[in-house]
Amino acid sequence: MMPAGPLAIAPLHTAPTVTWAVPGSKSLTNRALILAAMADGRSVLRGVLESDDTTHMRAGLEAMGVRIETLSDDCWAVHGGTVTPPEGPIFVGNSGTTVRFLTALCATLPGTSQLQGDEHMAKRPISDLTDALLQLGVNCDCATGCPPLQVHGGTMNGGTVHMRGDRSSQYFSALLMAGAGAPSPLEIAIDGALVSQPYVAMTLRMIRDFGGSAEQAPDGFVVQPAAYQAHDYLIEPDASAASYPLALAAASGGTVTVPRLGQHALQGDVAFTEVLAGMGAQVSSSDAGITVRGPARGQLRGVDVDMHHISDTVMSLAAIAPLATSPTTIRNVANIRIKETDRLAATVAELRRLGQTVEHGDDWLRISPGPVSAATVECYADHRMAMSFAILGLCTPGVTIADPACVAKTYPRFWADLGAVYRAQEMEVPW
Repeated sequence: MMPAGPLAIAPLHTAPTVTWAVPGSKSLTNRALILAAMADGRSVLRGVLESDDTTHMRAGLEAMGVRIETLSDDCWAVHGGTVTPPEGPIFVGNSGTTVRFLTALCATLPGTSQLQGDEHMAKRPISDLTDALLQLGVNCDCATGCPPLQVHGGTMNGGTVHMRGDRSSQYFSALLMAGAGAPSPLEIAIDGALVSQPYVAMTLRMIRDFGGSAEQAPDGFVVQPAAYQAHDYLIEPDASAASYPLALAAASGGTVTVPRLGQHALQGDVAFTEVLAGMGAQVSSSDAGITVRGPARGQLRGVDVDMHHISDTVMSLAAIAPLATSPTTIRNVANIRIKETDRLAATVAELRRLGQTVEHGDDWLRISPGPVSAATVECYADHRMAMSFAILGLCTPGVTIADPACVAKTYPRFWADLGAVYRAQEMEVPW
C-alpha cells in the first residue's frame, strides 16, 4: 500500500548492510515497448517495470492497435507490426518518454493522432521535436509548444534534420526509433553538444538488438529504413533508481548491494557510482551487481562534478550533500530545468528549507553543508524529489516527504523496499 503524505522519515539506528533489488529500468521498458510494437511478430519483454510511466506507454500503444499480454508481474508479450492511428486522444499523464516516443511514432502513421497529458505535462516543452518533424514533412499542431498536440502523420520523409542537443536526449531517441519507418535514410544532425548522451547510446544498442540499423555519424546519427524483428528481451534494473540505495550506503557508512545491475550495464547512470567513489565510498562491480560501502560517518567528502550525462541522479547527490564535510558543486545541468519540474530550482528551494546554504546559476548549484533543519520537503509531483530526500531522512532526523505517492511514476514499490531496510535493523516501519 502506498503511504499517504506527509510522511515522516525515521533515521536508521545503525549503518545498514542490505541487498536492495530495484525494479526494471523505465528507460529500457519504454524503449522496448516502442521497438516491439514496430517489430514483426511476438516479442517477450522480461523484467519490465510496471509504473505510471510504463502504464501510460502501454495504454498508448494499445490504443494504437498493439496487443500486449501480461504473462507475469514483470513479463509482457507484445504482438507487433499492427500499429494504427488511435481513434481518440492518447493520455500520457506526465510521462516524458511516452509523449515524445509516441509523437515520433505517430508521425509514421496516416491520419491525425492526438496526445494530451496532465497539468504538469502542459508545462513540458516538446517544440524541439515537433520542429524536427516539420523538417521531415510532418505537421504538428501544438499551440503552446507543450502538450496537448496533434500529429498529422503518414508523411514522415527521410533526409536531414537538425535538432538542438542541449534540450533532451529523448527527442533524439524518439526520432532514432521511429526513423526505421521512413522511406529513405534519416540523418539527424546535432546542433551543439548532446545532453545525456549515454541514453542515446542505449537507444542505438536497442535498435540494433531489434534488427534495426542506426549508427553515430561525425555530427549526429544515421538511421536506415528497416523492419524491426521480434525479440526476447531482458530489461536490466533501473540505474537511476539504484542511485537511491547506493547513495544511502555512501551517506550512512553502510554497505548496500544492488543485484543484477552489473559492470556491463547499458544505462549511463551507473556512472553515479564514480561520483560516490569521489566522496570516499568504496565501489565494487561485477556481472552479479554493484556494491557500495560508505566511508565512516562524518567522513563523506563533498565533490565538484559535471553531471551533464547523468542528470537524473543530480538530486540523489544533492540530497546527501548536507552530510558531507565540504561543499558539493554540481555543474552543467541546465537540462534538468525542463524535467517533471524545474529540478534545479526545486532542489535549491528544498535544500534551503532544510537549512542549507545553496548558491546557483542557470546550469549549476553549490551546496555548503550545515546542520539539517527539520522540514517538510515539497515534491512538486516529482518522483525523484521524494526518493532522493527520503535517503537524507534515513541518515538525519527531521525530514518529512510531502507527497510520497508521487514515486508511483517510476518506482511504485519504493516505500515497501525502504520498509525492508527498517525491518533488517529490527526497526518499526514508520508507515
